[in-house]
Parts: sequence; structure tokens; C-alpha cells
Amino acid sequence: MPAERAATEPGTGRGRLAVALAVMVASGFAGLGYQLVWTQQSALWLGHEAAAVLAVLTAFFGGLALGAWALGSRIRRSARPERWYAGCELVIAAWNLVLAWLMAPLSSQLLAWTGAEPGAAWQWAVALVGSFACLLPATAAMGATLPAMERVTARLHPAGRAIPALYAANTLGALAGVLVVAFWWLPGFGLAQTAALCGGLNLLCAAGALALAGGPLPAALDAGGGSGKRLLWLLAATGLLGIGYEVLVVRVLSQVCEDTVYTFALLLAMYLGGTAAGAAAYQRWGLAWQPGAAPAALQDRLLRLVALACLLGTTGLWFADDVRQAVQPALQGRVLDAMAAALAAEAVLAGLAFILPTLAMGALFSHLAARSRGAGLGAALAANTLGAAAAPPLLGVLLVPALGAKASLLALVVGYLALTLPRIKAATLALGGAAAALAVWAPPLAFVDVPEGGRILSYREGTLAAVSVVEDAAGVARLRINNRQQEGSSGTRLTDARQGLLPVLLHPGPQRVLFLGLGTGVTASAAAADPSLQVDAAELLPEVIAASAHFVAADVPQRLRVVAADARRFVRAAGPRYDVIVADNFHPARSGSGSLYTVEHFQAVRQRLAPGGLFCQWLPLHQLDLATLRSIVASFMQVYPGAWAMLATNSLETPVLGLVARDDGRHFDLAQTGRRLASHTLPQDLADYGIADPWALLGGFVAGPHALARLADGAPVNTDDLPVVAYRAPRLIYANDSLPRDRLLELLAGFSLGAAELVDTPATAADLRRLQAYWRARDGFIAAGRHVRPAGDARQMLAQVREPLLAALRTSPDFRPAYDPLLRLAAALARSDEAAARALLHELVRVQPQRGEAEKLLIQLFGAAR
Repeated sequence: MPAERAATEPGTGRGRLAVALAVMVASGFAGLGYQLVWTQQSALWLGHEAAAVLAVLTAFFGGLALGAWALGSRIRRSARPERWYAGCELVIAAWNLVLAWLMAPLSSQLLAWTGAEPGAAWQWAVALVGSFACLLPATAAMGATLPAMERVTARLHPAGRAIPALYAANTLGALAGVLVVAFWWLPGFGLAQTAALCGGLNLLCAAGALALAGGPLPAALDAGGGSGKRLLWLLAATGLLGIGYEVLVVRVLSQVCEDTVYTFALLLAMYLGGTAAGAAAYQRWGLAWQPGAAPAALQDRLLRLVALACLLGTTGLWFADDVRQAVQPALQGRVLDAMAAALAAEAVLAGLAFILPTLAMGALFSHLAARSRGAGLGAALAANTLGAAAAPPLLGVLLVPALGAKASLLALVVGYLALTLPRIKAATLALGGAAAALAVWAPPLAFVDVPEGGRILSYREGTLAAVSVVEDAAGVARLRINNRQQEGSSGTRLTDARQGLLPVLLHPGPQRVLFLGLGTGVTASAAAADPSLQVDAAELLPEVIAASAHFVAADVPQRLRVVAADARRFVRAAGPRYDVIVADNFHPARSGSGSLYTVEHFQAVRQRLAPGGLFCQWLPLHQLDLATLRSIVASFMQVYPGAWAMLATNSLETPVLGLVARDDGRHFDLAQTGRRLASHTLPQDLADYGIADPWALLGGFVAGPHALARLADGAPVNTDDLPVVAYRAPRLIYANDSLPRDRLLELLAGFSLGAAELVDTPATAADLRRLQAYWRARDGFIAAGRHVRPAGDARQMLAQVREPLLAALRTSPDFRPAYDPLLRLAAALARSDEAAARALLHELVRVQPQRGEAEKLLIQLFGAAR
């Protein structure tokens, strides 16, 4: 036919192949974009627990496998494969539109079926079956695109010869997709618009495929046979091992890198880039790597090459932290800015771990796929993808918690070597011996920063993260997740306890309290000490729940019920209403945490509040830049327009801001607050926590609705569809351009709060003036602390703080945070400068005569008050 003759002409043939490769690049781009969008959307509804996250990933791969298997044989028999290809792309685009309407209601139904506290098996089943069915039309069509395009290019290449080039192009497109989508489209356009852009690419791909139409092709014959079945088993095994290697390396490097959305994007991009390069290399050289060798011999060499590369990549992980510490400072300031240098360092680590293994993996898959002509490319892809689908649950859920990352990675090396049996070579034995040596003598792949003189109290490798408790030389224990995120310490008990007590005491009569996030457990335990309260806590990581035993006494009241659950999912699921809900100060830059600061989540929390209920969202100012804070405040104000802001403590180093709202929008009653404090049934003395009276309880408020509205004005709102926080917050940890104290003081300078904005009108004018005086004293106290430097000598310290603290006391006699430090300084000074100590105590008696501590100390130290 004329069309067939034209396709065989060199110029025309090269042009048609270029079009085919361009189509595969665009298709890979769109497919990866969909994967990022759909996995994020699914996690928002199904939760971030391991069961939900890994089940969605498994369902995605499973759909690809089913599509390749079910449609691949039909495509092989088709005389018009370009129509099949175009049809698949159109189905993907169409189903993307359907999901835009159905994703929310379908996910809501899955959430209802899952329940608030599901068993692991049930949660796995609902997430896996539900997401598999929800995504199946699109994922099945995706799985059939490569087999269809391979048939389209059969006019240009002998059967199987185009597979490596098409696979390389498709994977290269996926590499471009992960970078563009993660760094540009999702932050700029959001999930829905990103999916729409990917749908546009599908339409272009369909048009491109139809442009490749030529004369009818004869149907390919299925050869079948035992060798074909063995190849399918090999493809399944290598799919399992290859994705397993990716899962394990990501887990290890999350302890070295910053574990943000950008970290994952860089790791995935490097994995895809190496795979694409390996397939392209095989396309160019193929059997020329070993002239005259039988395909099975080259197959064994490639398997050993992958094993060697994985062994080298694993070995490099032990030096990952040293490499990061060397690369990042070398680049920062000289070549790149701080954030770019940090991301470049993470990219270097990803390259060291992935480039060699994925180069070999790409070549190995290309070789096996090219040999699968008898079984068909669809069956080959199905087997490989099915193995990949099994990797996350088998390795992430079973192997890592049982064996640890080191043993699991070395098991993968042995797995590749086992695939060469029964053809054992000396190289196989050597590699197996090297893996065994590392298993015996190499240290665990656990990165835990231990200070000099410190020790590790506990370390647990879970499905989603590694959780450690580290004690320093002074005996202060710190809880860390993936070695990067500190979740509290034994040295912050006062601050942590106040974060639990303040919201509970602000409610006039709470009975049921929910804490979202557990951390060390001190916050929830402080509230649970009240026998009149029933306290629930939802914590994502079971390893954190276990580690909290190092911070909370074994006799924690049984009223504290801790549930291993994703906070978002737990709140959205049906359950009781709570009088008080307290959300932990989640690190906004960590992967997944940004979804806990969205409008939709705040709305879900409001639905779980009992009438008159109170919600407090704590925010870590030491981990937040002001631009991200403004977006969170804007999101909070959309749901709670009458909200206030308060400080957990007066700390300048680790300031924590709380957004507080009441379901009924009412202000606080000063007299009622006093009665609440007087009638509390907590066993602890509230004065020990600086909450002795209503002035101290309400004195932490720093802003009212008007000030918060000014702060939020013009800030982009953080929503499920446009996750501003997840992509904005990491900038601070990559490029910290300000100190927490500077951010706090800037906020306080811009805030305003009138007592009438907080307290009900029955309060007297004198009470309102008294509260305002307390706030002025607090602001002066915090501002003065900016210039104070620690000093071991009491006289040096007193010289810095005496006048600012006395000024605060003169402004508000109720402001106890300025009183107690001066008492301690007087006691310390009495040993070296009796006159100065006596003078300071007399001044305290004069400024605050209603308090007896200074007079008692005078008598204790000097025998008389006068």
C-alpha cells in the first residue's frame, strides 16, 4: 500500500517514530501527574495511615496491570492499534472529568464504610477495593497505552525492537511530569486544574496517535510456551524488587533529607530518570554489550548488574548524611541560594542511591520486555506492574518493621541474584557474600543525631516513619520522627502541659475532649488528669504512641484513650461531639501535615464540636514563616470569623501561637472564668503552670478577629484543592531567613486586641482596664527578652532584666511571669551580694504588696522583712 511504502522511507519513518516518542513523553507526563493528584486526593479522604496510603498506591499499580493484561491481547490482534491507543487516551481524559465530580462523594462513602476506628484488615480492604474501583477505568487505559503504541510502531521496527525506546520516552515524560507538577502546577494551579491540564495532554496524545495511522497491520501471533511463562515470572519478580528498592531508599533518606513534598518529588524524579536512561541505553546498544551472547546469558548479566548496583546504592546510604553536610554548604551562597542548595543536596543523595540501580533496572526491563514477544507486551507489562503493586505492602508493611531497612535492602540484592538460578556464576557468589558481610558487620541504616554524652532510649522503624527518643547529657529526652522533626521533649513539659490545659480551662464546663496528635503525650495527659473529663487522642503513628511512654508516667489515667488514626480521617468519620478539640502544632512543612491546616479540615472539626464547644489550633511559630502563617489564619477565619489568637507561653525561642474559636461565637465571661479556675478538679496546682487566676488565663490572648482579619487579608487560602501550606512551608526549613523571636515580635507589633473583643460586656470597666494592663505588661516583657543573653552570674543577669521586669510589674501587678524570675535572682544573689538581694526584694514588696512571696523570702534570708 502507498501508506506502508511511505512509512518505510527513512525520512518519513524517522519522523513518524519521533511523533510516536513525543506522544509517549506526553502520555508519561500526564500519567505521573494523575498519580500525584489522585494519591493526594485519596489521602485527604481515606487518611494518611499506612493502610490507606499504601492501598491507594497498590490499587493504582493494580489498575495498570489489569489494563495491560486485559487489553494487551486484544491490541495485539488489532489491525488498527492507533485507534486503540487514541481510545485509551480519550478514556483517561473522560474518566478524569468523571472523577472531578465523583471523587468527593465516592471518597465520603468510603470514609463512612471505613469508620472512625477500623481494624487494619478492614481499612486495607476498603481503601484497596474502593480506590481500585474508583480509578480503574483510567488506570486500566493507562496500562494499555504502551502495548498499543508498540503495535503502532510495528510498521517502523521489527516486533519488540521499539519497546526500549517507547518505554524510555514514557518514563522520561513521567520524570518531566513529577518535576513540573510538583514544583509548578500543583503549587500554582491546585489539584483540579492540574488534572485538567493532564486531560488536555491526553487529547493531544490521542490526536498524535491518529496521525500515525497507516495501513492495516496483520495480527500478532501469541507464541506462548514455557519460556514465555518464565519471563512473566521474572518480570513480576523484578517489578517487586525494583519498586521495593525505591520504597526502602525513600524510607532511609527521609531520615537525612527534610521529608517535604519536594523531597519526594526529587527522589521519584531521580528514580524515573535513571530508568529512562537505562532503557535508552539498551535501545542504543542492546546485545552489542556482549556480541553474540544468547539472550538468557545477557539476562543473567543484567540481573547481576542490578544486584551490584543496588548493593553499591545501599552502601552509599551509610554516607548520605556526610554527603549532604558536605554538598549543601559548598553550594550555598557560591552557586545557589539557600533553598536551591538544600534541594540540590537532596538531589545528589537521590542520585547516589538511584542512578546506578535504575540504569540497570531500565535496561533489564527493556531486555525482558523485548524478549516477551511470545507472551505479548501487554502480559509483560501486567506481570511487571503486578509485582510493583505488591511491593509497598510486602516491604513497607511487613519487611521493614520486622527486619529493618538494612536487612530489607540486602534481601533485595539477594533476590536479584536468586533470579539467576540455576546458572550460578562466581560473580553471583561474590555479590551474595558481600551482601552477607554487610548484613553481619555494617551498622543499621538508622540516622539518629545523638548529642555528646547522650544516648538513644528507643528507636522503632515503622511502616511510615522511624521514631526515636534521644536523651542528652543533661537527661533531657527528645522525641523525633525520621530524625528531622522534634515532637517535644522532657524539657518542655510546662509548655506542652499548658497547650492542653489552656483550651480546657477556657471552656466553662467541658466533659469530653479530643486531642489531634499525641507527641510526647504530655499535652493530652495534663488534661486527662482531670477526673471529670473523658479525653480522646488521635495519633497517626503507632510508634509515637509507644514512644510516649518515655515522657508520661505509667499511671496515666485510664480516661486518656489513644487511637492510632489519621487526625483528618478521625474527625471526618462519624462519632461523638466534643466540648473541646485541641489540634497539635503539626510541622507544616512535613509531607501530609499541610492538609491539617485546610479550610475543609477546619470545617470538619467544627462539625465535631458540641454546642458551645471550643477549638484550639496550635501553630509552631518556630517552624512557620509569616507568609505561611497568614494563609493558615486566612483558612481558619473562613470557618471561624470570630476567632482569637493566644500564646501558649512567652517563649522567644520556640513561640507557639494558638488560634481559638468558640462554636457559638460568644465572648468569654470573666466571672465565669474565675469560677472555672476555682472549681477545677485537676490534681496539679495551676499556679505551677502559670494559670493561677483569670488574668493569667486570658492574658495569653494577643489578637482578636479584627487583627487576625488584617493579618490574613490578601493571603491565599489553604484548601484541599490548592494546598498552599504544603508547598509554601518547606521554604523556611530549606532557607531559614529569620529567627522565631523576630517573627513573634513582628506579629505582636501588628496585632491589636481590645478587652471588649474578648470579654463579655458584664465585666466592669476596671476589669477591662486590668486585663489590658496585663497584655501591655506581657508585650513589654517579651520585647525586653529579645536583648537578654544568658549569663551564669546572677549579677550580670540581674543587670539585664531588673528594670524591664520591674517595669512590667508596675504596668500590671497581676503579671506573675515578671515576678517569679526576680524572686529566683534575689535568692541566687543573696549568696554573693546581700545588699543587692535585699534591695530587690524590698522593691518587689513595694511594687506588688498583695503578694507575700518576696516578704517571706526576706524573712527566710535575712530574718526580717524590714
